Amino acid sequence: MLLADLVEASRVVGATRSRTAKTAALAAALAAAEPDEVETATSYLSGALRQRRTGLGWRSLTSLPEPAAASSLTVADVHAAFEEISALSGPGSQARRATLTGALFGAATAEEQTYLRRLVAGELRQGALDGLMLEAVAVAAGVPAATVRRAAMFAGSTLPVAAAALTGGTAALAGFGLQPGRPLRPMLASSANDVDEAMARAAPVGHPVAVDCKLDGIRIQVHKQHGQVRVFTRSLEDITDRVPEVTEAVAALPSGVLVLDGEAIALGEEGRPRPFQETGARTASHLDVAMLRARVPLTPYFFDLLHVDGEDLVDAPGRERLARLSALLPPELVVARTVTADPATARRMFADVVRAGHEGVVVKGLEAPYDAGRRGAAWVKVKPRHTLDLVVLAVEWGSGRRRGWLSNIHLGARDLSAGGTGFVMLGKTFKGMTDEMLAWQTERFLGLEESRTAHVVTVRPEQVVEVAFDGIQTSTRYPGGMALRFARVLRYRDDKTAEEADTIETVRALRTP
Repeated sequence: MLLADLVEASRVVGATRSRTAKTAALAAALAAAEPDEVETATSYLSGALRQRRTGLGWRSLTSLPEPAAASSLTVADVHAAFEEISALSGPGSQARRATLTGALFGAATAEEQTYLRRLVAGELRQGALDGLMLEAVAVAAGVPAATVRRAAMFAGSTLPVAAAALTGGTAALAGFGLQPGRPLRPMLASSANDVDEAMARAAPVGHPVAVDCKLDGIRIQVHKQHGQVRVFTRSLEDITDRVPEVTEAVAALPSGVLVLDGEAIALGEEGRPRPFQETGARTASHLDVAMLRARVPLTPYFFDLLHVDGEDLVDAPGRERLARLSALLPPELVVARTVTADPATARRMFADVVRAGHEGVVVKGLEAPYDAGRRGAAWVKVKPRHTLDLVVLAVEWGSGRRRGWLSNIHLGARDLSAGGTGFVMLGKTFKGMTDEMLAWQTERFLGLEESRTAHVVTVRPEQVVEVAFDGIQTSTRYPGGMALRFARVLRYRDDKTAEEADTIETVRALRTP
């Protein structure tokens, strides 16, 4: 398969907003790939190289040889070249990397060079997200989409599933199952505005639900097998060596084989959660784990049981999984939970956990299986909604399906120390925007334009926007020393002027001590 075919498919996907058209273009490209090219084609169409590191970056690709006049590179050729480049190390590797890179890009046409540069830099965002890619794999292979999604859940990756589907169909996909020691994609929760709405979505009216405390920690999936414990993050990264508290707690459990889903969190002396950044920094660091453990100890809590001693539970109803979890683990390792059909009881649980400093609750249907990798109605999270009225300071051009629209907005709070005429940036967001909103704001902000670069349009600070967010964290990236967590747009406020926007002092007052 020629690389040019993927370049064209990528162009088609990036040029349309139709999910059906995107799926068709991706499926056609995948169906045309040779069996040994399917994984690479899937990866490239998803916007990523298969190699974790190549030693290449945007700067190293600023000076390239003259492009080829005609397409000749195959997908297999490109993958082989990047494999060789990524394997280089030691003396002379830099010169050899430059030689191999020059040979690869010299064999590429101008369009292919641009495609490969964006692929290397991680900037090939044409709207082929993982869920869409799985749909395309199903169409290309002629197999049910649900079968593909289930296999991807167990594999933890789309690439081997795509290869299996396109070479062996449904029979090959049936070979994917839960394998202790290999992480699977975690089940995700959708969002609701309040507890009553969450209960109505998670189960029929009058039916009991589980209401779990939602901790502000990091998601962990823990596998125990043959006396060995491994810990994975939500993105399936292995962090076993960084979290000895978690491995020790699970190693002490009586069962020989386990797969548990939960959270790890740093707590203060009185049991209140420390800022999320402390938990995140602790689990991200490879340095002196013993010292970090003493300074920022972690506490694991588990809320689901997926496998125990040879028995898979992913297809078991939630009530069975939760009952087995509670029977197997000591209470101090199980997340705080209440099971109720009474909305008032659930609301009290929500109020209690928020008062204790936690994020909110997750309402869970008790009859649902563990539907990994999906945001369905079976798990619904509820958080207290904080809102601010802020001013748009600049806007970034979108990419992928948002190409041609102004998308990511820069948010600013009013700074009274500058006589009320200055603004302090608190972050950016592109979340919560409908197509209609994108079209409106593109016209609106071009009318407020003061200056621009290739990617950013600076605007007069006049438009007020109401944003919701989950919290405020310390940040050295922005001049105010703070940033909003998970900010999303609720609406534009044409009824307010910039002089009526919230101040930086208001934002500081909202920070959790």
